[in-house]
Amino acid sequence: MNFELKPMGLVGASTEKCDALIVLVAQDFKAGKDDLSALVAQTLKSGDLETKTGKCLFLYRPVQAHATRVVLAGIGSGAARDVRAALMAAVGSVKSSALKKLVVCFAAPAREDAVRAAVTAVADASYSYTTTKSKPEARTLTKVLLATSNANEVQRTFERAAGIVVGAELTKEWANRPANHATPTLLAQAAQALAELPKVSCEVLGPKEVAKLGMGAFMAVAQGSDQPLRFIVLKYNGGTKTQAPTVLVGKGITFDCGGISIKPAAEMDEMKFDMSGAASVLGVFRSLAALKPAINVVGLIPACENLVSGSAVKPGDVVTSMSGQTIEILNTDAEGRLVLCDALTYAERFKPTAVVDIATLTGACVIALGGVRSGLFASNEDLGMALFAAGEAAQDVCWRMPLDEEYAEGLKTNFADVANLGGRAGGAIAAAKFLQRFTEKFPWAHLDIAGTAWKSGAAKGATGRPVGLLVEYLMTLAPTK
Repeated sequence: MNFELKPMGLVGASTEKCDALIVLVAQDFKAGKDDLSALVAQTLKSGDLETKTGKCLFLYRPVQAHATRVVLAGIGSGAARDVRAALMAAVGSVKSSALKKLVVCFAAPAREDAVRAAVTAVADASYSYTTTKSKPEARTLTKVLLATSNANEVQRTFERAAGIVVGAELTKEWANRPANHATPTLLAQAAQALAELPKVSCEVLGPKEVAKLGMGAFMAVAQGSDQPLRFIVLKYNGGTKTQAPTVLVGKGITFDCGGISIKPAAEMDEMKFDMSGAASVLGVFRSLAALKPAINVVGLIPACENLVSGSAVKPGDVVTSMSGQTIEILNTDAEGRLVLCDALTYAERFKPTAVVDIATLTGACVIALGGVRSGLFASNEDLGMALFAAGEAAQDVCWRMPLDEEYAEGLKTNFADVANLGGRAGGAIAAAKFLQRFTEKFPWAHLDIAGTAWKSGAAKGATGRPVGLLVEYLMTLAPTK
């Protein structure tokens, strides 16, 4: 799907030949002298159209436009949230096998946040998962023209949003795949495919290489599965050779039954989404290849399954991490932090400016923040503030959580340096405190996306988050032209 931005208003949009035209009408709409403006004004005056967000009027082949179908959609004040809600409804109403070209026109000059929301909303509303369906209903929409009279002013925001969408859709694809179609080996192959893009390279380590590195915590999680683990190292080299990289670490548990500490059967199928952190790293690299910032980024993905077998790690086992710290595994379902801690230690070799890990880590974070904001933990104030601001700008929001040392008290044990589980209270923070032990040599942040990486129920599926947040943050690191 290709996005294009054009400097035009209702006059130009009315002459575009397309399968559908969506006109976004804000509450301060002022009609021009053209026929389409007059039509909008008449519908408002008659009460057939309201500018209240989500209110739509559907027209078929009106003489005032060259589009087959026209949707007049209210966007309230014209803010991002209003635009997104309007387009999710409007695109859904015209989505069909006949929809190949769509024009979305702002009836008045668009705000930057509204442009970003428009791009992501059209992508989300038209997305269709097809990989494992025998008779897939694939997306037919191939071209989206975004029209606003102030296009030149919002060009940069538009380009960034379009670049983020490319990565978010790759993230959705891999997070949505069932576990037998997204094994650690297949995930590694997806990463290797990214190496065909400019400035991207990939290295994949198997069990022998990981054992040689001494990643005992990662190997402990993987040992219960017949699927061999993979440790994926992606590099985007857009900056100079001497420029220190930012490192992203994505949790890649391609299926998590909880191990010996097995999960309840209900909704266990959703544990295919437990590699959403890894999928987001793949998505970020796809976006970087599209946007081409002059920075260096490393992506690390420890990928394995967490299953039950005679060789699975047991509650009470003690393993030695790559850092040399010993870990008592009190609960085998607290496995994400075990694979991440070895990856965080591996990140030291890159002498990074910052390391951000992304993980569907704790149900406790879902209880705390629901599905609206991701949990953000940061050991460095500047890094924490930058990530929070990036989330706000990208409309991929997070919330800063505490890292008080008292939260680590529950991780103490008589039998190892640290336990992998604290008490029930403050569980998301205790998990972050566990990870923090392995991050002393660099500025570090942790994004707990357990509540935001996917949706359940009738809308079950990956959201593509937090690709927007991460790409927005990385783009702020690039030198301005």
